[in-house]
Amino acid sequence: MRIRTTGVVAVLGLALAASGCGGSDSDKPAAKESSKAAGGKLVIWADDKRTEALKPFADAFGKENGVTVEVNAVSKDLQTNFVTASQQGSGPDVVVGAHDWIGNMVQNGAIDPVQLPAEQKSAFSEVAVKAVTFNGQLYGVPYAQENLALIRNTELAPEAPKTIEDLVTTGKKLKAEKKVSEVLCLQVGQNGDAYHIYPLYTSAGGYLFGTASNGDYDPKDLGVGKPESIAAFQKIGKLGEKGEGVLKRSIQDTNSIATFTGKKCAYLVSGPWATADVKKAGVKYDISPIPGFAGAKEAQPFVGVQAFYVAAKGKNKALAQEFVANYVTKPELAVALYKAEPRPPALTAALDQVKGEDPDLAKFQEAGKNGQVLPAIPAMAAIWDPFGKAEAAVIGGADPAQTITAAGKTIAGQIK
Repeated sequence: MRIRTTGVVAVLGLALAASGCGGSDSDKPAAKESSKAAGGKLVIWADDKRTEALKPFADAFGKENGVTVEVNAVSKDLQTNFVTASQQGSGPDVVVGAHDWIGNMVQNGAIDPVQLPAEQKSAFSEVAVKAVTFNGQLYGVPYAQENLALIRNTELAPEAPKTIEDLVTTGKKLKAEKKVSEVLCLQVGQNGDAYHIYPLYTSAGGYLFGTASNGDYDPKDLGVGKPESIAAFQKIGKLGEKGEGVLKRSIQDTNSIATFTGKKCAYLVSGPWATADVKKAGVKYDISPIPGFAGAKEAQPFVGVQAFYVAAKGKNKALAQEFVANYVTKPELAVALYKAEPRPPALTAALDQVKGEDPDLAKFQEAGKNGQVLPAIPAMAAIWDPFGKAEAAVIGGADPAQTITAAGKTIAGQIK
């Protein structure tokens, strides 16, 4: 199945000064001719894992349109390198990355809106489309979505905990019996981890930004430092090193999954990227929503989306629009990217193809069905470092009220 869009055909026609582009089937060959007329080279930047999966499709697109397509792997700081290269006129035509880059990339004039009609948008999950929409415009074509869930060792913990308190009770019992060394593997690290602590923060009533009447995040309504965030961190602090000893700075991105796969922990808070290691280790596991605090709100993980973007200063923008609208929307490409890295496809047709062979997909979707789209507004950049450091400090025993109030002031100062 190939989804085509007359909107992008029109963009191609305008960009190439071609005439007669329309929505009928007879106009589609003209769109191809316009693409071929562009000639030259289409350059795509992605990370290491996605580069190899993209190459066969890039080659096919190149042959179909009579152009050379180059897929380059950028292993570190892809967003920063893309924005910098774009400003210097040496960037790619297409870049692949997370949706929360959008605010920064738009602010820097690095990406263009993507033209997709309602019919094409409906082929994707609603949350994926919402994630790549910024200021009322679609800025990317989504291909995968992801969120955190609770992965548990079913030999150690047969039943999914209904609350975080249930998890703590079972985990501490297993630790007392010397069956595990940690109650919970939720990465914190010395500088904190806002992404991984967020489900517990929301369950305890905290929020990052309020929402405007149109549903967009409102940077003027900062929740960090408000009474709700203080109450949330008081609960989180009780799980910390001076409290229950459930949350620890010694658990970080380098060892959280390994501690779980080594059967030293019955519970792991992580995403679909962890399951390959879990399977390889031979751990019997199941996946369920992250439990919240008893009598509180449900835990809401962030929902992140991976997408393709058209560079605003690319040398072949018409071809870039054609590629993201009419090739990225092919289920075969979404499935290939899924196999390269098991993130649930955002394209419904692709998800239907793979979920039968991977029951974990439906479980991760269930865990994220009430999640919150990770804010893509530029103000979000001010959150990560102060919020994370405040989290680490509170988990280490610092006063929650003083710490999170100070973090809120720091964040507010950066947003202004």
